[in-house]
Amino acid sequence: MANPISHIFYEKIPRKNTVQRTFDIIILFLLFSLLTYRLLNLKIHGATWLLAFLCESWFTLTWVLVLNIKWNPVRFKTYPDHLLKGVLELPSVDMFVTTADPVLEPPIITVNTVLSMLAVDYPAHKLACYVSDDGCSPLTYYSLVEASNFAQLWVPFCKKYDIQVRAPFRYFSNDPVITLSDSTKEFQHERKKMKDDYERLCHKIEVAVQKSGPPCDFTGDFAEFSSVERKNHPTIIKVIFENIEGLPDGLPHLVYISREKRHNHPHHYKAGAMNALTRVSALMTNAPYMLNVDCDMFVNNPKAILHAMCVLLGSKSESEIAFAQFPQVFYDGLKDDPYGNQMVVLFEFIVGGIAGLQGPFYSGTGCFHRRKIIYGLSPDNVASINGKLVEDIFSKIGNSKELTKSAIDALEGKIGTPPNHSLHSRIEAAYKVAGCGYEYGTSWGTKFGWIYGSIAEDTQTGLSIHKRGWRSVNCTPNPPAFLGCVPSGGPATMTQQKRWAIGLLEILLSRGCPIFASLFAKLQWRQCLAYVWLLTWVLRSVFELCYAALPAYCIIVDSHFLPKVQEPTLYVPVALFITYNIYTLSEYLTTGQSVQAWWNNQRMARVTTMTAWLFGSFSAMLKLFGLSETVFKVTQKEQSSDGGDDDDAGPGETFCSVWLVLCFWPFFKGLFRKGRHGIPKATIYKSATLAFLFLYWCRRTAMS
Repeated sequence: MANPISHIFYEKIPRKNTVQRTFDIIILFLLFSLLTYRLLNLKIHGATWLLAFLCESWFTLTWVLVLNIKWNPVRFKTYPDHLLKGVLELPSVDMFVTTADPVLEPPIITVNTVLSMLAVDYPAHKLACYVSDDGCSPLTYYSLVEASNFAQLWVPFCKKYDIQVRAPFRYFSNDPVITLSDSTKEFQHERKKMKDDYERLCHKIEVAVQKSGPPCDFTGDFAEFSSVERKNHPTIIKVIFENIEGLPDGLPHLVYISREKRHNHPHHYKAGAMNALTRVSALMTNAPYMLNVDCDMFVNNPKAILHAMCVLLGSKSESEIAFAQFPQVFYDGLKDDPYGNQMVVLFEFIVGGIAGLQGPFYSGTGCFHRRKIIYGLSPDNVASINGKLVEDIFSKIGNSKELTKSAIDALEGKIGTPPNHSLHSRIEAAYKVAGCGYEYGTSWGTKFGWIYGSIAEDTQTGLSIHKRGWRSVNCTPNPPAFLGCVPSGGPATMTQQKRWAIGLLEILLSRGCPIFASLFAKLQWRQCLAYVWLLTWVLRSVFELCYAALPAYCIIVDSHFLPKVQEPTLYVPVALFITYNIYTLSEYLTTGQSVQAWWNNQRMARVTTMTAWLFGSFSAMLKLFGLSETVFKVTQKEQSSDGGDDDDAGPGETFCSVWLVLCFWPFFKGLFRKGRHGIPKATIYKSATLAFLFLYWCRRTAMS
C-alpha cells in the first residue's frame, strides 16, 4: 500500500501546548483577581488607585489578546521532494529586492542577496530577479553589473558542488579548513579560485564606494545617471542579464529598476517601489508568483522557493492561500541579544499561534505572493473570471494596454513568458508604468498592489488581503529560508521600533482598521483580535509609562498603590510577578536562549515601550491632526513620614522602583561615562528637568 504522505506537498501539524495554556490561564486569573481587588477598594482610595486600575485593565486586555493568539499553534511541514515528483512543470517566480540608500544599505549587502537568489535550486529560465533602487545610485547599478559577471561563475559552482550557503560573504566567512579527506583536489582548486574572484569583486565595489565621485564615467550604460538627484530623476530600467536561450541550468534574468521620482509627486516609500516592481515585472515576465526580500535578507536555504511552492501549489491552496510567509531569522546577532531585536520567542510562539488562525501577518520580506491576488482577486472569483471582473481591471489598473492585458492573463491563469520574448522589447512599455504619474486615477495603493497610507505598508497590505477572505501560511523549513542582519546598535533599534510604532498606529486609526474589516468584510474575528494586539503596541507605551511612574509617585507622596504586607491580597501581585517571569523565562529556555538573553529582552521591552513607542505615538498623533508628516527612515544595515495606615508607602512600591532602575541601568551608567558610550549633556539636562518637574508635581499633588 502506498504511503499516503507521498501524495501531499505539505502538512498542517497542531502543536501541543498544554503547559503553555495552563500558565496563560493562571496569569489571566491573577490579572482578573487584581482587577477585582481594585474595584472592591476603589472608593476607599484616590486617583492613584484609579490610575493603577486603568493600567492593569489595559494589561489584562493585552493578555486576553495574547491568549487568543497562542491558543491553537500550528506548524507547516513541507515536502519539496514530493513537489518535484508531483508537478510536471514548475511555475515562474519573479523575485524582488528593494534598496533605498547606498550609504545605509551598502551595495555589497545587496549584491550578496542578489547572488544568493540567482543561485537557488530552481529552473533558471523560470526565474527573474528585479532590483529596485529607490536611491537611484550609479554605485548600486555598477555593483550589480560587476556581480552579474561574478554570478556566471558563482552559480555553476554552487550547483555543481551542492553548496548550501549561497551568499558568498557568508560561505567564505565560515572558511573551514578543507583537506583532501573532505573533498576532491578539483573542488579545493575551484573553491580557492572562487574565493579570489569574490575578493576581487568586493575590492572593486569598495574602491567605487571610497571614490569621491561616481564609480565610472557617465557614458554608455551609465549615461542615464548623469545629473540625477535621489528624489528627482526619470525612470531608469536596465536589463543587466537576460537568459535569452531559456536555459534551465543557466542564470535567471537580472533587471535594475529605479522608478521616476519628482518633488511634487508622492512616492509612497517602499509600497510605491513594490507597486512599480509589480507593474514592470508584469510587462517583462509576468510570473504568477512574486517573492520579495529586503536587500539584507539573503537566501540561506537553496530550496526556499520549492518549500514555498509546496504550500502554494497544494490541492486547496489556489482558493484558500494568498501568500507564504517565511519568518525573519538573523545571522551573527550579538550574544544574548542585548538590544532585544532578534525576536526569536516572538516568531516561535506568537507567529506560530497566528498560523493557527487565518494565517501570519505579512512582514514585508521573505514572502511569496500570488500575482492575481495582488491585483485584488478574492477567493469567490477564483473559479470564474467573468466579464465584470475584467472590466473592473480595465478601469483601475491604468492606461497601459500592455499592463491591462498582462493583468487579465494573470487573472485567467495565462501566465508565463511567450516564446522568443525579449526583455529589451518590453522596456519602452515598462518605462511608462514606472513613471511617477502613472498611478493617478487608478486603484494602485488602494485596491491593487501594496496599500498606501502607512509606513507599515507590509501589515496594511497583508490586512487588505486577509479581509478579502484569504488565508496565509507560515513556512519554517530547516535550515531557515532567509537570513538577515539585525540593527547594529541601540539607536538603530530605536529608530526601527519608532517607525513600526508610527505605521501601526496609522493603520489602527484609519478606515483600514481590522475591527471594521471583521464587521464589514471577511476578516475572521480571532484574526481581527490578533491584528488589534499588533496595532495597539504603541498605545501600551502610555499605560506602561504611567504604571512605571506610580511607584516613584507613591514613595514621594507617602502613599501606596499595592496591597500592604499584612494584607493577604499582596500574594496576588507577587504571584503574578513570579508566574509571569517564570513563564517568559521558560519560553526563552525552550528556544535555546540563555537567562541573560531573557533578561536583556525583558529590560529592552520596558525601554522600547517607554521611549521609541511613546515618541512614535506622538509622531502619529501629530500626523493625524495635520501638524506633521511622518518620514520613512531607513535602518542602518551592516554585514556583520508618619501618615495613617492607609497611606504609607510600602515595600511593594520600593521593589517596583528598584526593578525599573535595573531595567534602565545601562542608561544610568551612561550618566557617568564619556565618549560614544556616554549620554550627551543636553539629554542629561533635559532628563534632570523632567525629573524635577515630576517631583514638584508630586509634592503639589500631595499638598492639595
